[in-house]
Parts: sequence; structure tokens; C-alpha cells
Amino acid sequence: MLTRAGVVGSPVAHSLSPVLHHAAYAALGLGDWSYDRTEVPAGGLGRFVESLGPEWVGLSVTMPGKEEALALAQAAGGSATAVGAANTLVRRPEGWYADNTDVDGLRAALLEAGLEDARRAVVLGGGATARSAFVALQGLGVRVVEVLVRDRLRPQTAQLLESLGLDTHVRRLADGIPLDAAEVVLSTLPGGTPAPPVRDGGAHRPVAMDVGYAPWPSPFADAVAEATQGRVRVVRGTRMLLHQAARQVELMTGREAPTPAMDLALRRALEGRAPR
Repeated sequence: MLTRAGVVGSPVAHSLSPVLHHAAYAALGLGDWSYDRTEVPAGGLGRFVESLGPEWVGLSVTMPGKEEALALAQAAGGSATAVGAANTLVRRPEGWYADNTDVDGLRAALLEAGLEDARRAVVLGGGATARSAFVALQGLGVRVVEVLVRDRLRPQTAQLLESLGLDTHVRRLADGIPLDAAEVVLSTLPGGTPAPPVRDGGAHRPVAMDVGYAPWPSPFADAVAEATQGRVRVVRGTRMLLHQAARQVELMTGREAPTPAMDLALRRALEGRAPR
């Protein structure tokens, strides 16, 4: 019997998640597993989940369905509950279980990029992905965070920051990105969003990352490169994508994720050597 999983959201056609999950299934010898993309608009996730047959074991959930995913689940992990959004649904005997592997993916990607002993962070944006970032950063030792938003901080985000005990300073995006203000600078802005001005930090070189991966280079990556004359390289969000997908594979299959095989497939897809 075919076992099915997939990624849902809108838009979803660009998603590289199938590349990662198919590579994992092949490496694990799960020849009877499939993983597909399905366009599911805002407000439609509940109906879609209700329509799934017993062969479905899990879903990766992208925007705009992450808050819906948490609301429809019968149980949830600590990360999803803290963030108030889930990017993963796993079918269990008692019902759907929600989790947020974006937190795991961000943590792993930042460590991979060389983040050490971080106490201060700058985060662009204040939505669900930013909330995942705050949880990940707090777990990595960050205690002070400067949040850059277009207008004002969402109440749910403000409540999370308070619950995490982070010393929070809210600034406007239009005021610019202070590269010298932190050990890590993280953009959670939607792909293609124009970047605010970047204030060069001189000799200071923070770990910089954009959670987005298409288009690439992103406006944020270009702005940082230009302001620092290439001294600060922005990590592409595909590193977060890889590590959050590895955790999803573990939740859905119950087996250790073959991360090297998934990484190789992702690199080949990005180089145009494999179908996306």
C-alpha cells in the first residue's frame, strides 16, 4: 500500500520540499512512500485534511496555513505551542499531531554557519517565522533582541518575547539594519521584499541569514553584500529548509533522517542538475 505525505500552502509550486523528502525516502529504502505538492489557500487546510485517506501520514505546511495547522491538531509539541504555529502535521492513532520544525531548522542552520556565544540578535519581521526564530535564538543563548518591523509588533509576538524573557527593543524597518548591533542578523521577511538600508558594522562580522531562498540572492542578501563590500555573507534559507525537513522526516517515518543524502539532492537541485 502506498504511504503518502506532502507539502501544502499557497503558493507551493516553488517548494523544494519534495526534493528533500524523496531523497530521504530513497536513502531509507521507503520505495512505497510518495511526497507531493498541493496548493491549499488560506482557510482551506481543515477541509483538505478532512479529505485525506488513511494512506496519508504527514504534511509539511507552508504559509499561509501554519496557524491553521496548529488549530486543527489534537496534540502539539512545545515549539509549535510556543510559536503559535505549526509547519508539520503527523498522523497518530489519537489524531493529528502538530509540531514546528522551523525552530530545529533555524537552530541547526545557525550553528552550521558558525554562530557561537551569541547574546544579541537582530531579527527582521515579526510574523510566525520570526516567532520560530525567537525560540531558536533563545535556545542558543541570545538574551537581547532588536526586532525590526514595518509598523508595530503583533500582540502574539510581543507575548512570546515576554514569555521567553528576552530583552526586546522594537525598531522600524525604515530606520535600517544595524550590522554592528548583534552577533546574528536574521531576516524573516517574505521573499522579494525590498530591504531597508544596511548600516555597515565595520570590522564586525555577524552571522547573517535570510530564511527565504527564492528569489536568490534576496534583496536582503544583496543589500548586506553591497554595504559590507562582501565582508558579510548571508546564509541562504535552504540550510534551514534542509534541517527542518530532516526533522520532519524523523517525525513522519520514525527513523533517523539521512541528512547527507538530502543535502546532496538539495545541492543538485539548486545547481539545476535534478528536477525540483
